[in-house]
Amino acid sequence: MKDLQEDLSLIKRGADELLIEADLVDRLKTGRPLRVKAGFDPTAPDLHLGHTVLINKLRHFQELGHHVMFLIGDFTGMIGDPTGRNVTRPPLSREQILDNAKTYREQVFKILDPDKTEICFNSAWLEPIGAAGMIKLAAMHTVARMLERDDFAKRYANNQPIAIHEFLYPLCQGYDSVVMRADVELGGTDQKFNLLVGRELQKHHGQPPQCILTVPLLEGLDGVNKMSKSYGNYIGIYEPPKEIFGKLMSISDDLMWRYYELLSFRSNGEIAGFKKEVAAGRNPRDVKVLLAQEIVQRFHSRQAAEDALADFEARFRQGAIPQDIENVTVACGAGGAGIAQVLKQAGLTDSTSEALRMIEQGGVRLDGEKVSDRALVLKPGATVVLQVGKRKFARVSLS
Repeated sequence: MKDLQEDLSLIKRGADELLIEADLVDRLKTGRPLRVKAGFDPTAPDLHLGHTVLINKLRHFQELGHHVMFLIGDFTGMIGDPTGRNVTRPPLSREQILDNAKTYREQVFKILDPDKTEICFNSAWLEPIGAAGMIKLAAMHTVARMLERDDFAKRYANNQPIAIHEFLYPLCQGYDSVVMRADVELGGTDQKFNLLVGRELQKHHGQPPQCILTVPLLEGLDGVNKMSKSYGNYIGIYEPPKEIFGKLMSISDDLMWRYYELLSFRSNGEIAGFKKEVAAGRNPRDVKVLLAQEIVQRFHSRQAAEDALADFEARFRQGAIPQDIENVTVACGAGGAGIAQVLKQAGLTDSTSEALRMIEQGGVRLDGEKVSDRALVLKPGATVVLQVGKRKFARVSLS
């Protein structure tokens, strides 16, 4: 029983919701490897740390001896997941999907054990069912149930269009669970409706309904919006080591603990120990360095992590950047804000003309690098360390 509780503790670490816990406990008690599924639509060529929260959870199940199924939604990706959208998502071409899928296979094995991971493509069963099969699948759900989804409900209430094919997405995702005979499906908190559809379709097909484990959406560098390339607040797992390291060092101390919980493979006890040390006076920057090194090593190498630390210290600590930099939020439009305007709004210069003059004189640095482009635009969602002269510093988040 002790081992079961330890297993359950690892499974629930960092999770948002587990449905239904009693069912999962019963399945764990059987001692058989559970079939654990998580799906990813290859809508972009590269993964970022936000995606890895789910992959890390798959790794936890893998460590406990369960059968992990990494599903690449090469069919559903062409439909486009409407989750969280207030407009219809443009579908991607087959060629775009396949190109992106190639990189996903390479990237996930930075975290998962390739010998213990089953890679699946849902086109293998969704293409053969044809029009008749799709109609039969659609008959298993009602429009009323679909409109219970928050994003669909809001769009319907606001007279915003909902395309018929968008209703097919949760049905296709649910049918994946039927074909894969999933015991457990993982997804972000925004996927809960789709995961529940999987349970319903499994019941229709005479299968025990899958348990559902949702994980939080990781906040990006700004600490507010979810990590996303569209917000510019992301850390790509294939970015250069120095970029990953520097971005992680730029997050706030509070956000650091969130990243530890969802991204680190250190034990809960070790992380709790770090919190006690910081509360007792240890500089949180030292603990943040350990996190940055861990992440860089995972996606690159130990040597890359050591080199990134050395580079960071050379550019920042030896450059006499203060330990406690003021955090400033600067509002900007969807297109971002010019560097001179950001410097003024952050209080680092009295005017945009002074900012431009300081750039021309080589007196402005962004994340330790000298700024020479007067027309540089900073995107919303970005968090950067700006320096003017030798003594003015600010960590600026653009919203």
